[in-house]
Formats: sequence, C-alpha cells, structure tokens
Amino acid sequence: MSSNTLAKTAPAAAGPPAETGEAPRIVRRPRTGQWLAAAVVLVLLALAAHSVIRNDAFQWDVVADYFTSASVLRGLGLTLWLTALVMALGFALGTLLAVMRLSANPVLRAVSWGYVWLFRSMPILVQLLFWFNIGALYPHILGIRTVDLFGPVTVAIIGLTLHEAAYAAEVVRGGVLSVDRGQIEAAQALGLSRFRRWWRIILPQAMRSIVPPAGNMLIGTLKGTSIVSVIAVQDLLYSVQLVYHRTYQVIPMLLVATIWYVVVTSLLSAGQFYVERHYARGSERTR
Repeated sequence: MSSNTLAKTAPAAAGPPAETGEAPRIVRRPRTGQWLAAAVVLVLLALAAHSVIRNDAFQWDVVADYFTSASVLRGLGLTLWLTALVMALGFALGTLLAVMRLSANPVLRAVSWGYVWLFRSMPILVQLLFWFNIGALYPHILGIRTVDLFGPVTVAIIGLTLHEAAYAAEVVRGGVLSVDRGQIEAAQALGLSRFRRWWRIILPQAMRSIVPPAGNMLIGTLKGTSIVSVIAVQDLLYSVQLVYHRTYQVIPMLLVATIWYVVVTSLLSAGQFYVERHYARGSERTR
C-alpha cells in the first residue's frame, strides 16, 4: 500500500475545534434560597405593616392631631437647638483636647487623657444629675446662688457638652493621625506657621476620617438629648410626656416623638452623605 493511500485512509489528526464566532454562554446558578428568603421577609414585613396600620390601639388619629401641635413643635425646636449648640461646643472643646493630646508637652497630654478617661467613664445621666445638684457642693458661686445660676437648660448644655467633648477629642485625634506624615513635613518645609498647617493642610485631609464618626455623633446627640427630660427640660420627649400625663394617651404620643426623631435623623443622614462625598473629592473613596 502506497504512502498516498495511507494518508487518505488515516484518521485526521486531533486539533482545536473550529471557532464559530460566538462567545461562550455563562449560565448563572439558580438562587432559589435567596428568593425564597426574600419572599418570606416581604410577607413578614407586610403582616407587620398591616398590624400597625389596622390596630386601633395605636390611635393614628390622635397622632395626626398632635404631630404638629404647638407644644410638640416647641419641644422639637428646643431639641434641635440643644443638639446644634452641644455639637458646636463639644467639637470646639474636643478639638482643643485633641491638640493637647498630640502636643509634645507631657502635662498637656496627661490632662487631655485624664479628661477623656473621666468623662467617657461616667454615664451621661449621672453627669446630668451631678450638675443638677451642684448646689449641694457649692451653694454660692461669685456671690450668686447656684440654683439661680444653673437652671435645667444650662445644666443640660454643660453636661452634654462635656460628655460630647470627650468623644469628639478622640474623633479629631484619630482624623489627624490618619493624615500622611509627609504632608505635615512638606508644610513645615514650606515655612507655614503652625496655625496655617493645621487649618490649610491637616484639617481638610483629616475631615475625610472625621466626618463619618462625627455624623454618627450628631445623630446620637439628637437622640441623646431626650435624656434631659429627667431634669425637666422641655425638649421633644418631655413635651409629649406632659400631654400623655394629662390625657393618658401614652402610645400615640410616644409615636409622635418617634416619628419626629425618625424624620430629623433621616434628614441628618442624607446631609452626612453629601458632606462625606464633598470631602472625599480627589481620593479613591468617592462613594
């Protein structure tokens, strides 16, 4: 048999399959369990919503009547004012404490550390009650009776501010430490003063790390102001308490306060998102 005949009768050599020009089709695995779990969750949420809406014990008509009443709005205004003032004073004092903690002076570092340790160790309710009864220790201050000098609102401002400053100090200190050391050395090489280094170089970069926990602190302070009701400060919670002590409509009045807290907290969360996005410009973390 000739070589030509062997070539014709031999099977063709195995090779790569001919390309058809079509991309391989990716078949996703079925996610039956996830869809089943989502369906169960939606059913439970629907049942819960139906129970809340259709339950006459919630007295939604009473909630609607008192939601924008004058007393509730006055309490809400005091809550917002107290939150803004405490955050401003708390972060001002906290920034000073953070600078002291980062100082090369051991006395300043020790004082800052001691302040943060003390006020983070004491519950906020204990601090408020302590300042509310400060007249037992100092009946007169500068010739004025302490009970006349420290009213409920003043006590609330002092107690909340000192408490928030301890946490704000750690937030600011963590943000400053997150700034690359090379940035600070470059500012020093340019001959910038200490104040300009802090204001123009360090703080703008530190804000990327400061804003998220500061936003959480703001929301926490908003809700935490409700504790001042124990010293008769007429905030939002105390205002609804005055109503249900008179009408005995406890659940609907608590719902009024809850809905207002949810509305304001949602607005603050939205604002925090845009502030974070503003300070994240030019970095890899843009969202």
